[in-house]
Amino acid sequence: MYSKKTYPPPTVRIVHSGHACNVEEERYSERVYTIREGETLELTCLVTGHPRPQIRWTKTAGSVSDRFQDSSVFNETLHIAKIQRHQGGRYYCKAENGLGSPAIKSMRVDVYYLDEPVVTVHQSIGEAKEQFYYERTVFLRCVANSNPPIRYSWYRGRDVLSQGSDKGVEIYEPFFTQGETKILKLKNLRPKDYANYSCIASVRNVCGIADRRVVFRLTNKTAPASIKLLVEDPIVVNPGQTVSLVCISTGGEPAPSLAWTSGSGSLPEKSLMKEGVLTLPAIASEDAGVYSCIASNNVGNPAKKSTTIIVRALKKGRFWITPDPYHNDDNIQIGREVKISCQVEATPPEELQFSWLKNGRALRSSERMVITQTDPDISPGTTNLDIIDLKFTDFGTYTCVAALRGGAIPEISIDVNISSTTVGFLYKHTIFTIAVFWITVNESQDATHNRIHYNLKMKAISESHKFSLFSLSISVYSGTNTVLSESLSVKVEEPERTKVSMNCRVLRAHPSRVLRYEWRLGSRLLHAGTFDSRDDTDYIVRSLAREGYGEYTCDVINEVGPGRCTFLVTGKAYPPEFYYDTYSPLWQNRPRVYGYKLQWTQMNPSAVDRIMAYRLGIRQTGQQRWWEQEIPVEGNIQKGELITHNLTELIRPEVYVVRLTPITRFGEGDSSTRVVTYSAPINPPLREFHCSFEEDPICMFTQDKNDDFDWTRHSAATRDTKYTPNTGPSGDRSGSKQGFFMYIETSRPRKDGDTARLLSPKFNVAPKNPYSITSPPAYCFSFYYHMYGKHIGTLNAFVKQKGQSTSDASPVWSLSGNQGDRWRQAKISIHPTASFQVIFEGIRGPGIEGDIAIDDVTLEEGECPDPPSNRMYRACISMVTRP
Repeated sequence: MYSKKTYPPPTVRIVHSGHACNVEEERYSERVYTIREGETLELTCLVTGHPRPQIRWTKTAGSVSDRFQDSSVFNETLHIAKIQRHQGGRYYCKAENGLGSPAIKSMRVDVYYLDEPVVTVHQSIGEAKEQFYYERTVFLRCVANSNPPIRYSWYRGRDVLSQGSDKGVEIYEPFFTQGETKILKLKNLRPKDYANYSCIASVRNVCGIADRRVVFRLTNKTAPASIKLLVEDPIVVNPGQTVSLVCISTGGEPAPSLAWTSGSGSLPEKSLMKEGVLTLPAIASEDAGVYSCIASNNVGNPAKKSTTIIVRALKKGRFWITPDPYHNDDNIQIGREVKISCQVEATPPEELQFSWLKNGRALRSSERMVITQTDPDISPGTTNLDIIDLKFTDFGTYTCVAALRGGAIPEISIDVNISSTTVGFLYKHTIFTIAVFWITVNESQDATHNRIHYNLKMKAISESHKFSLFSLSISVYSGTNTVLSESLSVKVEEPERTKVSMNCRVLRAHPSRVLRYEWRLGSRLLHAGTFDSRDDTDYIVRSLAREGYGEYTCDVINEVGPGRCTFLVTGKAYPPEFYYDTYSPLWQNRPRVYGYKLQWTQMNPSAVDRIMAYRLGIRQTGQQRWWEQEIPVEGNIQKGELITHNLTELIRPEVYVVRLTPITRFGEGDSSTRVVTYSAPINPPLREFHCSFEEDPICMFTQDKNDDFDWTRHSAATRDTKYTPNTGPSGDRSGSKQGFFMYIETSRPRKDGDTARLLSPKFNVAPKNPYSITSPPAYCFSFYYHMYGKHIGTLNAFVKQKGQSTSDASPVWSLSGNQGDRWRQAKISIHPTASFQVIFEGIRGPGIEGDIAIDDVTLEEGECPDPPSNRMYRACISMVTRP
């Protein structure tokens, strides 16, 4: 007999030490630990069980932006010294030893704080000359950040000011910020209104936090700040100079404080600022930009004046020659026009000046050498040298010199060599086209005695590809001219490593005496000789280079004339050029999938053989595998023609690399790649919008800055079944515990009537008649909501149009009270007449079992086809706002 030994599963409880202000028990034994900012938080997790459980501390965010410092802490004691406000939230201690379920306990930590209040003053002056009426009204607004909410009080000198205590004084709260600020309105200023005003911010001494006071002295000289910049605008400087920006105050009571900001976001690290003077030593190009002086004395709006610093620079010199690979006729030939273009990036562009040299000597514009500068609006920083009727005497080195008039910046020079080795060099790539031309000539003597018979054979051989052309019998008779051509092509994959041999053979000729041959590249003679013992001739390119591209000819000549074989070098397809200015390229029809309109033009499509298709490759960033497909092309592509292909089934929010390769009958050309990035489509004008809150940022929704608390993005259950088991959803609208939704957390310190507002991005409306809106477009606004719990408050939906304040937004839907543990859908037809936003407002009910959640927000063009039954909500309003 033996007895089986059992091991106890883990148990856990949390004890606290440190500097707690209060530890409060909520329903279902959840504890709230209140601590003052800057004190030390210390929570200890006491566990039992055998084997000894492992302990892990984690934190659940209290709002969308909160994150635990370390994702988890494996220690019995959680110790946070000098705790900060963002570290508040619910902390969990989890213990597990492999027996039974893990034991979990939590404690919510509230961090209390009170910042120094700030008083801002705004004045309004009204005047009606006919009634000889003059009024000056002053508004004093007191604001401070705190937790818990602040109670404000105003004093004039030592006298308490309250609503109704003085006919010239009005104290009120803005509509959407009750309890968070108090505005003191002094109507039609009287002599006694010029006094010291004190704003006292109080959190009623919780956690020993003392009241904070700020004093503002109002006089008949109180005025907003004004400033003046003692600098030019813009300021043009050389790199390495020291620049001082001087800003002085020209008015304002109290005396304003001066500060400098940069348009790039932060001032350069080396900058020095003293009494309104900003000094930038050893300035560099990256320091260029807009600098603003801002003066503030809390009266009216801050004064701001800006200047622009321009740092001289020359960079990115480049050149190109016309004719070039962008044209069908792309040979540089004697007797034709050649244009050399030179371009640089210059700052500032108006100081840029060019000069041209030939073989080191200054070149001036003439009838044959025309120097021009391109319109800066068309091609900034560009000069052209046109050589009319190219001659051998024009061969040489041409130098384009770019400089700035200031003279302190090193000039940029670009050399272009035109010589017998460069004429005809501009073929870009590596496809050989071998063409045989059969040419006959006239003979003046009697045809029966002067019959000429050629039989030529031509072939070309490379190391990687061998081929030979057929032989042609050419009979020539007096008085006839006949031209016959045939062609065959071969592609050489690596031209720089390729040896190419071309062979031309005479099979029969009459008369056969004095046969000569000449090999040429374009007009340049490569090799010449006579047929002695051999009846063929070879020309070998031992290592094919760019200057070896072009038209090779072999002329076989007797006293009657030549027969010619031609080897023509053409290029494989140029790369496509992606178009980045596509209007609304991204769309979204399903929650987790998006599409993208890919557009491009083809560089120089007519320079090579017809493009028959494109090979499209797509891969996610971070992955190696490419998914490929072919896009067929019908007909010839024109230069500048915009080609479109829709990419579908892209997974949000993944980023993709797209590769596009043109294909001709000779094979693949050069590829281009680009990146496609997901961003929430804001549909200008709106066609369709869908948000399921699956990623941050939450479809560009934002939190209202003037409400009481924020909506929270969350997944799985919002409720903890041990403490608040009867509120909130257990998954997103689709039932997934991994899916995300937005909800309002109604546990403490939230109180009855607190509001949280979530604002959508702005949507544009495109009316059918752009000159008047007689029939506003309709949109179907729908969303899913979950309102489960006995303390459920109210969920409101508003539509705010352009020009309206948040307080003027029109309510289009409202529902209060417990709706059961299920997701329901609301659909509302709206008819906005201007750009608009939708706003979700959650209002906390009387207790903690009042979590409200929303998911899958949709806006679609057109009326709602099937609105839900009115039993599901209190109001469904078709809204038309009059202009």
